[in-house]
Amino acid sequence: MRVGASIAAVVILAAGAPASAAAQDTEVTFTKDVAPILQRSCQVCHRENNMAPMSLMTYEETRPWARSIRNKVAAREMPPWHIDKKVGVQRFKEDRSLTDEEIATVVAWVDGGAPRGNPADLPPPVEFQDFGAWTIEPDVIVTSPPHTVPAEAGDWWGDYIVPSGVTEDRYIQAIQTRAGDLRVVHHALTYAVTDPNPMADDSSNDLFLNEYAVGKNADRYPEGTGKLFPADAQVRFSFHYHSVGEEVVDRTDLGLKFYPRGYEPDHVLWSRQLGLAGELDIPAGQITRHDGYTKMYLPGKLTGFQPHMHFLGTRQCLELIYPDATTEMVSCANFDFNWHIVYNYADDAQPIYPAGTTMHVISYHDNTAAHRGNHDANNWAGSGNRTIDEMAFGWINWYDLTDEEYQAELEARRKASSDN
Repeated sequence: MRVGASIAAVVILAAGAPASAAAQDTEVTFTKDVAPILQRSCQVCHRENNMAPMSLMTYEETRPWARSIRNKVAAREMPPWHIDKKVGVQRFKEDRSLTDEEIATVVAWVDGGAPRGNPADLPPPVEFQDFGAWTIEPDVIVTSPPHTVPAEAGDWWGDYIVPSGVTEDRYIQAIQTRAGDLRVVHHALTYAVTDPNPMADDSSNDLFLNEYAVGKNADRYPEGTGKLFPADAQVRFSFHYHSVGEEVVDRTDLGLKFYPRGYEPDHVLWSRQLGLAGELDIPAGQITRHDGYTKMYLPGKLTGFQPHMHFLGTRQCLELIYPDATTEMVSCANFDFNWHIVYNYADDAQPIYPAGTTMHVISYHDNTAAHRGNHDANNWAGSGNRTIDEMAFGWINWYDLTDEEYQAELEARRKASSDN
């Protein structure tokens, strides 16, 4: 076993109908077999007045979409969890992806005519939070000033600096940015500002807190880790707004959930843009690969990976290049700009690495007419901050270890591997 995470090989079925679907001996029904799957992995979005285009709360609502549901789940496009199940670490927190058995069940249900089944088999309904509600319980909420986004205008980038009201050092346990209007907030970055007279457009000395992009929820830090929010710090909201055809006034919230007063975590968690690929060159009609590298000078443990590209991005991988030049592919994800998902590794599957390891981020962009996310396959694309420009980096969450902590963790993993 390499010094990284314990890698579990996972065999998945092909994107078409899973082989086991044809071997079902009993009738697969909505009430007994499919409804529990929808409750666990789909209805959080697919319900009335929520972000999904249709509700899947009842049989009557679901049946007209049966063929589409089959195709989406068989291709692993829905639910949105785009980790390649044949590469790298496969154990994550809050993983809503379907198992091979669940996919086979949905396919068998549709291929069998999508029967309702016995109403008595229907599980009790699940209670979900209202759309847009906090998914954490923040101790402090900081709100940006109202910003008017015109009906028609170029993209706008700018900062607002807002008092936090926090008067003592506190460590953050969980954090969430709630966009006021999802339609116009392309992204929002937040920082803790300790300079009493900060420059409006200079965040170079600020402490990064959180990133919001479409499809992203709260960040909950692993037990024993946290970020320091300094006493009397202000909050910098760094926005990218874009117009949607009607005038919109946005106010965005940052919610901070703190550890108890006086608590100091064992490790400080870091979140950074790592593996930036530099200037991108994406010719018309071509699929390109770009590579970015960041050297880690201390031992550490990876806790989360979030790919970041724009509309042309299709796939991103995170590889560890160890000091002895051996490599380990940690994760690959098929990218969808509509879902900026943080893939948080399960606690005992978080990759560890020695000092001198290089984070290698591999990004793929598809500028061909075959790519449905492509707005114009006839034009070259390159780096930039606009939505129609491109980016290539990973948001990486990690914390540093001492040499002694790293060696102890490494030995524990080797022992666990040999025992298995």
